[in-house]
Amino acid sequence: MDLARLAGLYGVATSYQPSQDVTVPVPEATVRAVLGVLGVDASTPEAVTAALAAAEAAARLLPPVLVQWAGAAAPAALAALPTGTRMRLAAEDGVPVAPWPPRWTTGPDGPLPAGPPPLGVHRLYAETPDGRTGEAVLVVAPDRAPAPPRRSHGLLVQLYSLLSDRSWGMGDLGDLAELATWAGRTHGAGFLQINPLHSAVPGTPTDPSPYRPSSRRWADPVYLRVEDVPEYGRCTARTALAALAEQGAALRQEVLDKGALIDRDAVWAVKRAALELLHAVPRDAARAADLARFKDAAGAELTAHATWCALAERHGPDPRQWPQDAEPDPARVDFHTWLAWLTDSQLAAAQRAARDAGMALGLVHDLAVGVHPGGADVWARPELHAAGTTVGAPPDAFNARGQDWGLPPWRPDALAAAGYAPYRALLRALFRHAGALRIDHVMGLFRLWWVPGGCKPSEGTYVTYDGEAMLALLVLEAHRAGTVVIGEDLGTVEPRVRQALARRGVLGTSVLWFERDWEGDGRPLEPAAWRADCLATVTTHDLPPTAAKLTGSHVELRARLGLLARPVEQEKAEDAADTAEWLARLQELGLDTGGEEAAVRALYGFLARTPARLVGVWLPDAVGDRRPQNLPGTWDQYPNGRLPVAAAAGRPVTLARLAASERADGLLRAVAQGVGGEA
Repeated sequence: MDLARLAGLYGVATSYQPSQDVTVPVPEATVRAVLGVLGVDASTPEAVTAALAAAEAAARLLPPVLVQWAGAAAPAALAALPTGTRMRLAAEDGVPVAPWPPRWTTGPDGPLPAGPPPLGVHRLYAETPDGRTGEAVLVVAPDRAPAPPRRSHGLLVQLYSLLSDRSWGMGDLGDLAELATWAGRTHGAGFLQINPLHSAVPGTPTDPSPYRPSSRRWADPVYLRVEDVPEYGRCTARTALAALAEQGAALRQEVLDKGALIDRDAVWAVKRAALELLHAVPRDAARAADLARFKDAAGAELTAHATWCALAERHGPDPRQWPQDAEPDPARVDFHTWLAWLTDSQLAAAQRAARDAGMALGLVHDLAVGVHPGGADVWARPELHAAGTTVGAPPDAFNARGQDWGLPPWRPDALAAAGYAPYRALLRALFRHAGALRIDHVMGLFRLWWVPGGCKPSEGTYVTYDGEAMLALLVLEAHRAGTVVIGEDLGTVEPRVRQALARRGVLGTSVLWFERDWEGDGRPLEPAAWRADCLATVTTHDLPPTAAKLTGSHVELRARLGLLARPVEQEKAEDAADTAEWLARLQELGLDTGGEEAAVRALYGFLARTPARLVGVWLPDAVGDRRPQNLPGTWDQYPNGRLPVAAAAGRPVTLARLAASERADGLLRAVAQGVGGEA
């Protein structure tokens, strides 16, 4: 069928397989709509025929991007060129290409050189004997991404949720540095994984989800610790600054003493007022020079982000509502540029603190799968994003209706046309102060579920990306930064995707409750059968804390919120059976499960017996927290992204209380001993 052929040319699926033996057709209307988003008219049979003819007439001599892996043969597309084709390589940044001559010819007159060019992103030009020309981006990547220097354990935490006695109402980058120091020096932790720190879209209220940001390129200044800004001590507006510090302390105590939710908007209002006072303080020569270097390196991307921030604070967060002649206040652009520099500086300090504490990796940052449709990234580069469609997930066992995350996807054709420069810049920014990077929904490097506007999530389809190019650039940038990569590959993942990721050194994510012998008897997977190249955890921010899972209270919570698709007693029975089977397996292995605290230690002790290179402890588990940080399927029914870490009774736990907690000390010492014993 012509529509299917046309869709195939643009990577738009006309069917998909939710399981090995099931194929689901995609509605024709969806296929036509997605092709339309990609600029292809498929509205009528005649339009489809014309689009096919145009696509065939526009066939390229070379694909937009070629990938050369270190140690592998030259890309097949080069060997397939006509005999006598002359080629020229323009090296990245003008660096001479010693292993490959600057010109060569295919065929008997000049075979392809045996060795690859140096690592990098180069430009390749070709001309056939009959005068056809073509060019491509040539990505030359290492065979594998860096591996963790040694087996280690670490902590997983949503930074906003961990308050110290100095926080202004939510966790900040100073708290992050202090947590890293304590975890590294006291418990030998090798890493500290945090939520995405991406810049949020301001609102009333601000969307608290760190996975729907305004920009993935820049960290949010709401995480700044105001007192750590060097100009704080030289500010002459001491009375005003002291009053703001008191307001920040009051916000902290509202959460710690009165059980209030974290109020991001209130925190930012106080911090912004204080930071505006500090922005007026003259900078010394060294800091002025450092800021100038930062601005010069960041270039137009930083200017665009700061401009959006300045316009959004004046006209609101939706660019569609801005006046056509809206012009930013240069002083506000300068202020937001300065905030980006401060945030980058405090992130760097937190990573230094982690390394100084002996952490092998230090900070593990998190890359969200997309951005808010009205945020800075889409506003600055609208051509890169598929307007009129959003990313989600097809129906599955978790959600029979499918999911729509409200995030506009990158256009694969636009990315390729840009030589993947926006993707590379994003990776470099996140690798900058990280020992490792977790990529949320890592399958998105290969394909994403697009939901056209007006369609239900179940009526979407998969759109394919150049997975090899995306993976090669990820490995290349990770190699240059010396950074480990962790892919969140939970749920239904094509075997070829997991194989490709593993082949290139990208670690996977293994969550205990999901690790069963699904191809056999379905029993809990034996420790030795777990994959080694993974981050192993008991739970995640999207799942119940371990204490809630052990008690079954998470089922009761979902029942109260009307989120169950089956009778509550049936859900409780199945959940209890699942938990009991795991506890029985722990007992068979000689692990003590007598009581909740012991059972939590036993579950993490099980992880320590696996060969997993990284073992992650969900920080709320260390104090018996029963409340999930995020409850999928909810918006205003549950306070997602606004809960502090709390003990079993619901009392918030500060960093100081955490450090003094016997329960936390016992769990972390047990994990450290178990992981160290298996090294």
